[in-house]
Amino acid sequence: MDITNKTQVTSFLLTGLTDNKKLVPFLFTLFLVVYTVTIVGNTGMVIIVHGTAGLHGPMYYFLSCLSMVDLCYSSVVTPKMLFDLFSKMKSISYNGCALQLFFFAALAVTEALLLSSMSYDRYVAICHPLHYVSIMTRRRCRSLVLLSTSIGFLQSAVQTSCVFHVQFCGPHVLDHFYCDIPPLLKLSCSSTLLCDLVTIFFTCSCGVGSMVTVLVSYTLIISSIVRMKSTEGRRKAFSTCSSHLTCVSIFYGTVFFIYLRPPDTGFGKWDKVVSIFYSVMIPMLNPLIYSLRNQDVKRVIVQATQQTWSSGG
Repeated sequence: MDITNKTQVTSFLLTGLTDNKKLVPFLFTLFLVVYTVTIVGNTGMVIIVHGTAGLHGPMYYFLSCLSMVDLCYSSVVTPKMLFDLFSKMKSISYNGCALQLFFFAALAVTEALLLSSMSYDRYVAICHPLHYVSIMTRRRCRSLVLLSTSIGFLQSAVQTSCVFHVQFCGPHVLDHFYCDIPPLLKLSCSSTLLCDLVTIFFTCSCGVGSMVTVLVSYTLIISSIVRMKSTEGRRKAFSTCSSHLTCVSIFYGTVFFIYLRPPDTGFGKWDKVVSIFYSVMIPMLNPLIYSLRNQDVKRVIVQATQQTWSSGG
């Protein structure tokens, strides 16, 4: 990614989460706990999936990949945000801002595409159970993950290059707690029409495209579940899908609120609150939701806890 600074701006000043110093200790403690749970939860999910023979199926393979993405995704924003809460000068270098935006945009789209791949996996498992093993082969699962990652990083390279080739002549105060496209473009002293169009294109093609895949998959899934004669079968199918639908709803709802709006819309405090959900909270919620709603994962956690207590005793 070749980014050449052709402007006078060499760094940006972030406004951060709040100007209220009384809230800083509370926010620092809250988000430190959130980040700790994110690291422990996602690392634990990866270890559980790869260390348990019964959890080597496609659904758990996607889940472990989602956890690895969430680990990186949260680490792009949260550590800097925590550090800035107690910093008088919340600055980030020009190149540092570009790198933060690049990895954040890449991992966000990768997560969206992984969620759509997981919905396809659930569709095959419920609507075509007899052909599930032959369709969701290890090779196909790896291909879907590789495709999701490749698209995520490719579109991010295009968007980041576009944003950092506009002119930033000052002021350089970024009204956010991390480098993101909407507040960055508001600081430009040159035309941002091309970047606005690029952002809308990738948000629609990657975001809306992946969401449509999820909606179509779950329309077919629900139709199949309703036709099931077994009450227990319907309950188990709904239980399997509900955790994924919960994660998808939170992720897409918050992302579209920020990116699918007119370019001249102001960026206020509520935008920061919404941004916290998809940049900080969702990476923590994903492993919690999946572990609480998935009987196999809960069983492994309980067994591991019992073994730990037994060995400790």
